[in-house]
Amino acid sequence: MDPKAFRDVDPGQRTLMGPGPSDMPPRVLQAMAAPTIGHLDPRFLALMDETQVLLRYVFQTANEFTIPVSGTGSAGMETCFVNLVEPGDEVVVGVNGVFGTRMSDIVGRLGGRLVKVEAEWGRAIDPEAVRKAVAGRKPKLIAVVHAETSTGACTPLGDMARIAADAGALFLADTVTSLGGMPVAVDATGLDAVYSGTQKCLSCPPGLAPISFSPKALAALDARKAPVVSWYLDMGLVRQYWGAERKYHHTAPINMIYALREALRIIAEEGIEARWARHRLNHRALVAGLETMGLSMLVPERERLPMLNAVRIPDGADDKKVRAALLGDFGIEIGAGLGPLAGKVWRVGLMGHAACRRNVTLFLAALETILRAEGVKVNPGGLEAAAAAYGPKTG
Repeated sequence: MDPKAFRDVDPGQRTLMGPGPSDMPPRVLQAMAAPTIGHLDPRFLALMDETQVLLRYVFQTANEFTIPVSGTGSAGMETCFVNLVEPGDEVVVGVNGVFGTRMSDIVGRLGGRLVKVEAEWGRAIDPEAVRKAVAGRKPKLIAVVHAETSTGACTPLGDMARIAADAGALFLADTVTSLGGMPVAVDATGLDAVYSGTQKCLSCPPGLAPISFSPKALAALDARKAPVVSWYLDMGLVRQYWGAERKYHHTAPINMIYALREALRIIAEEGIEARWARHRLNHRALVAGLETMGLSMLVPERERLPMLNAVRIPDGADDKKVRAALLGDFGIEIGAGLGPLAGKVWRVGLMGHAACRRNVTLFLAALETILRAEGVKVNPGGLEAAAAAYGPKTG
């Protein structure tokens, strides 16, 4: 083997405007390059404590057990289910896209009794449908996806939490795409278990899954009849490492913890409310520009996410050619539609560090140029409409 045949890693510059990962501040990448130390080194243990404090701030919770799981967002999903669901447990899952479907799959693999509450892809889960599904049942867990990445639909959590409380069930939410970009409010909402991912609105590389368990969820974990089926994701063991005992479980991804801590520090410096407002502002500007150009959004306005925008592909446009031109000619990555939405929508992300006026303007100008070159009718004025949405001051 000739080692010279393998070139240095140089992926080139990209503007990440897909469903994740998102662009990262240079400070986060710089933090990752700090020297690796031992996972039980006193200085690293102190960084772990600081990371937990910062995570509680972003989750808006006082939950003691708030940690980053060593794995991507899907590991966070599996963590919550494997720790809280045992064979025979009844679990109600809202399904309105890929990730509700994935939740359902995990419940089945764990031997849970699944009750699906389905909604059209691109729409929120209806609380009344959940209420009817729960009537006469005693589910252990009710789970929904707050921000469905596959469609751009937002399911409000407040009503769902009240339904779960009335049913005596634990309430679990997927906030992989929403955390850091819109309110999650774990304590105020009444979430018992919540998970997220680092690569979306936190603007950190993929590889960690922040989670938070309420005292009620921890009590359910402690009351299990059988061991958690996953040794690696057994939070009964992992919390002894993140807690006062510092008992070895696995070697933590040290440099990823550095990166997450720095990403969370950046959020705290900006202020969580200001960060939410920035996502809303850039979302409004993007939508104003797209709709002026003659394109339309998949999700009704009141149910849209600010950080993930599903745009209907206009007649005459070639899905793959447009995305390839955006990437090849402008260095912009956007996402394709999934499942029944494949070939019907583009998923345009404005997440974390990438939620900025520069990216909105660049994307609208690039898309208009490409669509016109393909012979697709595009109304003028998209950039002007976006600029008007920002107003005279952008902060």
